[in-house]
Amino acid sequence: MAETDAPAGRTAVMYVLSAGYVGSRTASTVGYVRDGALELIVDPGMVADRAAAILDPLAGLGARPEAVTDVVFSHHHPDHTLNAALFRQARYHDHWATYHNDEWIDRDAEGYQLSESVRLIRTPGHTVEDITTLVGTSGGVVAFTHLWWNASGPVEDPYAVDPAALHAGRARVLAVADLIVPGHGAAFEPGPNTPR
Repeated sequence: MAETDAPAGRTAVMYVLSAGYVGSRTASTVGYVRDGALELIVDPGMVADRAAAILDPLAGLGARPEAVTDVVFSHHHPDHTLNAALFRQARYHDHWATYHNDEWIDRDAEGYQLSESVRLIRTPGHTVEDITTLVGTSGGVVAFTHLWWNASGPVEDPYAVDPAALHAGRARVLAVADLIVPGHGAAFEPGPNTPR
């Protein structure tokens, strides 16, 4: 592990295209990050309406689906991956590889940099393949992660395959994150009541 998990750069800008939710219906939180030539979508998963939740907000930022260069999956559950095909030119990243067209390039997500301001780290717990996307912005480090579903946790993830690893991942992310974008909720600033 590096001295710090925080990205070295602070030039990225990030947006939440759609804040997810969990209940009788489920939607993932979908993020968009720009850093120079990098145009990144994080977790293009289930949403009630693809246009309203992903495409229209993206267009409002002056971005086009065909210009998206990269997509990150925090893990392989369909509620976080379902709309990946909206971004036909992108490279796709998960815990162990990068995929582009017919190329499968093995690489570990741990410490993998998409740009100087965007890096991936392994944060298993919810699943064994969970990763967190750390984004260095002028306002601090933003963590796109499924370590939390929303600001209140839950304290114990009922679907976690490894609760101890999940809590260790939370500690790791809280050591560097100024803002957390959880898997199924609005972005929040961590504080003393944030589930550890």
